[in-house]
Amino acid sequence: MRVAVSGYYGFGNTGDEAIALAITRELKKLGHMPVLLSNTPEESAALYGCESVARMAPGPLLWALLRSRVVLSGGGGLLQDKTSARTLTYYLSVIQVARLLGKRVVVFNQSVGPLSAGGGRRVAGALRGLRVIVRDHTSLDTLNALHVPGEIGGDPALLLEPSPGLTPDPHRVIIAPRGDVTDATERLKAVTLELQQRGRRVTALSFMPDHDDDAAHALGADEVISTRDPQVALDTIANSGYVIGVRLHAIILAAAAGTPFSAVAYDPKVQGFADDAGAPVHPTTLDSHTVTDEAMRRTSPNWSAIEDMKLRASESFARALR
Repeated sequence: MRVAVSGYYGFGNTGDEAIALAITRELKKLGHMPVLLSNTPEESAALYGCESVARMAPGPLLWALLRSRVVLSGGGGLLQDKTSARTLTYYLSVIQVARLLGKRVVVFNQSVGPLSAGGGRRVAGALRGLRVIVRDHTSLDTLNALHVPGEIGGDPALLLEPSPGLTPDPHRVIIAPRGDVTDATERLKAVTLELQQRGRRVTALSFMPDHDDDAAHALGADEVISTRDPQVALDTIANSGYVIGVRLHAIILAAAAGTPFSAVAYDPKVQGFADDAGAPVHPTTLDSHTVTDEAMRRTSPNWSAIEDMKLRASESFARALR
């Protein structure tokens, strides 16, 4: 059957493209036909080997929903109004139109929040009666506060696997900054220098080239890798010994690859994933010595918790589709 997938796809954000890759791959394994709602549908269709339509073109969007039996809203951090109220309006509109068309709609492995009081009321109204699967317990708490029943799943990108034959380099540390979190970038410059002085090779990994490249180059790292390709990002992480991530999917891909990591929580979704994974997590005003020491020791998350997250991510497809 056809399954429409609504998310922040086709914008050159490696994290969201990792989600797209994982969802389309898993749906095809299960014998379904993904229809990705994308900002760049031709590119997405070629990348993921699936149907794709323009997410903001009313005609193609409506046609995609009409032809699909199931609509997945997610994954990603879609249901929030911190970015803008228009973002929330778009994703809720897709949900509401799909419901009017009589489709099975599932909120799929999203983070929920942050939400204003008004945004929370809109989300609660739109989601009532739907199956809602979230990727972290912080989002589950947000749903509980809105009196919306939910269940825990896992980020689909946890199901991605590195290319065969890669060997982790314990002396290589990945730092993945975010261009608009400038206080963290300033402190990560000090982390980079301390790691280099202690014999580590630092790679700055830019997950959204148009947005993060300046921050990546500002760190003073030994090399900068800028990519929109989730497999390149995953393989780079798998080939390292430790990851320090401001970008959420830097730490999610580290978990997928089995690479130890610590997080810098600029947003509740980062805090939520790190807490669920039992990983070190720091504010954007991080202490550089503490973060450097964790990287030197290669402080591990709770790998058993991560395996549970991967299992929930895998099982969530059956829960969403049946």
